[in-house]
Amino acid sequence: MSHIRLARISLILAAIGLNAAPAMLGMNMVHAQDKEKAAAPAQADTVRPEIFKLIETKQIKELLDAKNYAEVKTRIDTAAATPNLTPYESFVLNQLRAQLGQTSGDQQMTVQGLEGMIDSGRLTPEQKLKFIDAVGSLYYSSKDYDKAIVWFNRYGAESGDTAKQRQFIIRSYFLKDDFASAKTEVQKDIAAAKQAGTAPSKDTLNLLGNIGIKTKDTALYLTAVEELVRYYPSEDYWFDLLNRTRGKKTYAQRLDLDMARLKAVAAPSKMETEDYLEQAELASLGGFFTEAKIAIDKAYPNGTIPAGKDKAAITKIRDTATRGAADDAKNIDSGIASAQKSKDGIGLVNLGYNYITLGQFDKGIDLMKQGIAKGVSKNPDDAKLRLGYALAMAGKKEESIKLLETIQGDDGRGDLARFWIMYQNKPAAAPAAK
Repeated sequence: MSHIRLARISLILAAIGLNAAPAMLGMNMVHAQDKEKAAAPAQADTVRPEIFKLIETKQIKELLDAKNYAEVKTRIDTAAATPNLTPYESFVLNQLRAQLGQTSGDQQMTVQGLEGMIDSGRLTPEQKLKFIDAVGSLYYSSKDYDKAIVWFNRYGAESGDTAKQRQFIIRSYFLKDDFASAKTEVQKDIAAAKQAGTAPSKDTLNLLGNIGIKTKDTALYLTAVEELVRYYPSEDYWFDLLNRTRGKKTYAQRLDLDMARLKAVAAPSKMETEDYLEQAELASLGGFFTEAKIAIDKAYPNGTIPAGKDKAAITKIRDTATRGAADDAKNIDSGIASAQKSKDGIGLVNLGYNYITLGQFDKGIDLMKQGIAKGVSKNPDDAKLRLGYALAMAGKKEESIKLLETIQGDDGRGDLARFWIMYQNKPAAAPAAK
């Protein structure tokens, strides 16, 4: 609830005449010929002299200006103790309670006055709705979330606009630790937005993630981050999504290099030295030396590996990558014939990806396709996944997505395929947060 929203309550109170002077019984002059006709309305909208002298506008204003709030409250309470208050007298006293409460910062008194006015029958429908909204806002700001929910729901029921306060209803559930209700309502909103073909609001998706954190539901949190990446892609969200996907119980470590590749593409500014070192080591172990050299050079752009217990191991990775990359640049073509003679297509797939790292996309993709057509004996869908993102890197979006959509698996492979589709389908500009 923003301070701007709460400030509007003061404007609402002023706009409907809380400072208006009540009419005193006997003070209204009625023309003789209209006396009979006017008698009833005049009686209905006047206060008795003994009440009027307690709450006369000029005196009340002077007391409020002097911040003598205790005296104003005493006068209201004294007037309220007058026997047989008329509906109009009660209405006027509730106006003053709301005014005093708002001026003095006494939310309980403000709410008491507003609730009395709402139920008085003397407000226009528009005024009544504004006051119902204000009461819900005051309960929300004072952290009485149960009552905030009641009043926000009442606003929706009486106005027909159930959307205006819905976010505060859901947040009230969350803030009063009713995470089950909050989750149910958030998921309804996300489903409705998707059904309508619009992006769920960023606030809604963040709230889903917070519910996951509060309830220690890692799967729910991961779902929320994935939705944020889909609709509001940022490097922070991508980095979080990929790192946490590696933490799933079903995740297979053989896909670490595939994960590192996507991370380097989707969240390059979040990559740190350790991330590039991991990619370099994994790529080198897999025989992708050009990729390893690119990664190690990004890890140490000035070429200097700092002293430390890991310097020797890092130097070894760099030297291996440097030698292998130089050899690939000169002799990579010589490996095609032997890879084509192999019964297993994995050699062609890996060789093809090496061409991808050299920027020779068409040649690399062709070799990868040959390898997959020949047949890959172990984890054949891993090869398809790599071809799928090689196509993406080559800008062949339609073909890439068509292939990636065929890839399943709960070990991280299906996740990676879906993530690469998301990466290619990212909006040109993320929609504004709501």
